[in-house]
Amino acid sequence: MLKLGKDQRGDVTILPTLVVNNRQYRGKLEKGAVLKAICSGFEETTEPAVCLSGDVETNECLDNNGGCWQDKAANVTACKDTFRGRVCECPMVDGVRFKGDGYSTCQASGPGRCKVNNGGCWHDTRDGHYFSACLDIEDSKCMCPPGFKGDGIKSCEDIDECKEKKACQCPECSCKNTWGSYECTCSGDLLYMKDHDTCISKGATEVKSAWTAVWVILIGLAMAAGGAYLVYKYRLRSYMDSEIRAIMAQYMPLDSQAEVPNHECTHLTRVSKGLDLGQINKNWAVVCRKSVPI
Repeated sequence: MLKLGKDQRGDVTILPTLVVNNRQYRGKLEKGAVLKAICSGFEETTEPAVCLSGDVETNECLDNNGGCWQDKAANVTACKDTFRGRVCECPMVDGVRFKGDGYSTCQASGPGRCKVNNGGCWHDTRDGHYFSACLDIEDSKCMCPPGFKGDGIKSCEDIDECKEKKACQCPECSCKNTWGSYECTCSGDLLYMKDHDTCISKGATEVKSAWTAVWVILIGLAMAAGGAYLVYKYRLRSYMDSEIRAIMAQYMPLDSQAEVPNHECTHLTRVSKGLDLGQINKNWAVVCRKSVPI
């Protein structure tokens, strides 16, 4: 502040003036006041860390988490402190995006969601068996695994397949419920087939396996025979084609080729019509000045 004059009428007092973010500040300017004026120009959640220091503003997230959603077990909160107050915004943790309103719900979504507090879904371990209601796929919801029922979030209860008669119902079957599953055994030397929920004799299983092996062998032999036939046919045709080319080259030379000296033959006469050209060496006769035996 600058004062001109000697305390008489007409004296002029000059106050320092500062313009920040198109706002004019006049009077005694302290460091904190100047910093607050600068921080007020940032959009919410974009201000630098210095604007969130304790001597500039009060962290409202420290009071009842600012009224926002939080997961104390995973130490995740939707409250984000700002210079003007706070915002409730579902966060991103370890590359996993949480979705929700930020006030009452925030749920992990997308790949990797089960890594953060099991995606907020139910999970439990008993007797070395682990079950989870979390599905690590995009926009999936908590769903109890097979053998359980419930909301998938707070609880999943075991289904007693034996009591509810959902499996192991054949006359020879004996059912025992387990956590998340069941065990079914058959009386005597019978073998339980889970896919068909029935008991069959072990001998029938062995016969079935033997027939399966026989069919596999027969199919394999058929495929091998077919392949051998194709190879034989191809090689035979290639051989006959080469024989035809050799005969044609001897008795019907191209114009560009010199005639074979001292060749007695004049033309070819077809002996039988409608025969395969591959048998030309058997069914064509060469008419020469000197007869050639067929």
